[in-house]
Amino acid sequence: MSHLKPLLDFLGELRVNNNKVWFEAHRAQYTEARSLFEDFVQDVIHGINEFDPLPGLQAADCLFRINRDVRFSKDKSPYKANMAAAIAPGGRKSTQSPYYLHIAPGDSLLAGGAYMPSKEQLARIRDNLAGGAPELHQIIAAPGFRQYFDQVSGEKLKVAPKGYPKDHPQIEWLKYTSLTAYHHICDADLCAPYITEHVLKACAAFKPFLVWMNAVAGPATSAGEH
Repeated sequence: MSHLKPLLDFLGELRVNNNKVWFEAHRAQYTEARSLFEDFVQDVIHGINEFDPLPGLQAADCLFRINRDVRFSKDKSPYKANMAAAIAPGGRKSTQSPYYLHIAPGDSLLAGGAYMPSKEQLARIRDNLAGGAPELHQIIAAPGFRQYFDQVSGEKLKVAPKGYPKDHPQIEWLKYTSLTAYHHICDADLCAPYITEHVLKACAAFKPFLVWMNAVAGPATSAGEH
């Protein structure tokens, strides 16, 4: 597995030349970069299978398109200046929280959790958090998790959510409207020969959090294209 520098180089150039004319003139470079990313994701899937089986999953099922949906956006840039993949049963169409890989110069990460959960999922998560969520706290306090991930985070309400008193002992947790964790990956690591091993160690540390989240939140009603 070659390092990912050509992928970062392409995305860095795309960031400052985000238009169709430039993209078409550099389509061969894009094809090479996407192929490199797909091979990398396939290697990661192969490694994850050792501790979290994903039978039959292929990288092509996991990769998101590079074209942006600009219909409702003020930013009409036609392309994403990143490449991303959702590694879970069903790939990018999974209804589970995936191992989400996002590659962009200076802004690469492994992430997952309840990002924009449905109303029903958020209600189930809050119900668990209201009871203290001892399993979650044990997971995020584990040394292996903390080696790669900071404390979980996400968007929060400024006031108590409906149905909970403002002096609830778990109120700060109950204010979350999304609950995720991130492991940032620096460009130097992405360009190193050990990058696949690095990501797999982070994924292994991340698995208990994703298992908890998928068990508590339940499946999403539908999976969106990001």
